[in-house]
Amino acid sequence: MGWLVGSSKYDIISVSDDELIVRIIESTGDGLAWYHKFTSTKPSQDASYAYNDLVWEDDFNTDGAPDATNWTYDLGAGGWGNGEVQTYTNSAENAKVLDGSLIITAKADGSGGYTSARLKSQGLRKFTYGRIEVRAKLPASAGTWPAIWMLGSNNPTVSWPYCGEIDIMEQTGANKETTLGTLHWYNTTASANASYGETTAVADASSDFHLYTVEWSDTSIKIYLDDVSFFEMANDSTLPFNADFFMILNIAMGGTLGGDIDPSFTEDTMEIDYVKVFQ
Repeated sequence: MGWLVGSSKYDIISVSDDELIVRIIESTGDGLAWYHKFTSTKPSQDASYAYNDLVWEDDFNTDGAPDATNWTYDLGAGGWGNGEVQTYTNSAENAKVLDGSLIITAKADGSGGYTSARLKSQGLRKFTYGRIEVRAKLPASAGTWPAIWMLGSNNPTVSWPYCGEIDIMEQTGANKETTLGTLHWYNTTASANASYGETTAVADASSDFHLYTVEWSDTSIKIYLDDVSFFEMANDSTLPFNADFFMILNIAMGGTLGGDIDPSFTEDTMEIDYVKVFQ
């Protein structure tokens, strides 16, 4: 950004991973100065959020294992109902906190299989209504299926899809320039599984962090990419989205949305900068 200010001096005052402050000083006249702050986070374009009081966050600033007061694991193989081929572990090779991020790594195990991690806040952190934000950078490899999502806390007793599912972000293994927002539930009137989803373009999801958000109330569920809404569905008392839900963060391999895995795949990551919940 620039404009004509005559003979001038441009100084970089400070620079960090997500902020640049620049000063422009006139070399003539009174030596007036202008200061500008650039950030890597896009300004809000159409978001007018209803929930703005921060009630919980994990900013992943302590290196090591994920905070056990916030996260536990799903473990094992078996396809997880979607034909996935990874085995989920609680190994630091698949999930660790490092340099301010939660790093989930999907890996080839050297014998034709794959390992990954699926972290969840089940039994530890649960929420009814609010705004949930996750700032993340996604894997680039074909066949990886990253997801940021939520399940109803009553899943162990009523099972899926009766518990309801809120997919804040999913990305297919074949298209890394699109993100999906989807709801799943059971339609009692039709006696059938039901879902509704939308997509939006995100060209640099694997090279830059983006903000994936859901704002959820008793009347609507809206999903945003970088504070721009691309999904909205009405909520009412007939739907399961009026009770506690817990968070899930994972990378699957192959399966329904992962598709064909690159034969040369060795490993890839999803980096989570933070998870925040506002109510």
